[in-house]
Amino acid sequence: MNSKLILVLLFLGGIVIMAFKADTGGKKKVVFFGDSITQAGVQPKGYITVLANMLSNDHITNYDLVGAGIGGNKIYDLYLRMEDDVISKSPDIVVVYVGVNDVWHKKTSGTGTDADKFEKFYRALIAKLQAAGAKVIVCTPATIGEKNDNSNELDGDLNKYSNIIRSMAADLHIPLVDLRKAFSDYEVANNSANTDKGILTSDGVHLNDKGNEMVAKLMWETIKTVQ
Repeated sequence: MNSKLILVLLFLGGIVIMAFKADTGGKKKVVFFGDSITQAGVQPKGYITVLANMLSNDHITNYDLVGAGIGGNKIYDLYLRMEDDVISKSPDIVVVYVGVNDVWHKKTSGTGTDADKFEKFYRALIAKLQAAGAKVIVCTPATIGEKNDNSNELDGDLNKYSNIIRSMAADLHIPLVDLRKAFSDYEVANNSANTDKGILTSDGVHLNDKGNEMVAKLMWETIKTVQ
């Protein structure tokens, strides 16, 4: 085969590849990886649906949003199902939103996650996602009870686990969506009755309409910066 023919074939191959990319729209696939809050995120008023609607209203069409949440999941559940539920989808970005059950289940069923194991599994999860070519965004768990004065029973542990995530994000130089801080600040400003639910959640944990809207906006502020 002469050199001119080789060059022609390479040129035609490049055109085919470019056409394929054009057909796929060049969209960034964003997988939201988490527990029941993320499982509910794909429902009509869930935060993933809210975000998709926000993007549509703003005529932003280059993102494909995918939910990968399962109720009751903790960090090691995410680690165990990561290959099948996330990596197999070839995501460009993975938003990890976990931690509530790691704290909450210590009280409700005695099956939470110790802080040292939480960090080890989380770091291993991030490393594996990055090795698969995904950009990772991490989120602090928002709330287990909405009282605004740190008097919710599990505030201490939730703050501790949130600090673990903040430290990992800083150490690994990855983006952080600090839902814990945002929710806490909102409660101080808007929960004058100091109620334990009904402001941003329906039950102290799972998001209501306002909570879903807030999470969608906060996540988008970070997602749009990831190249």
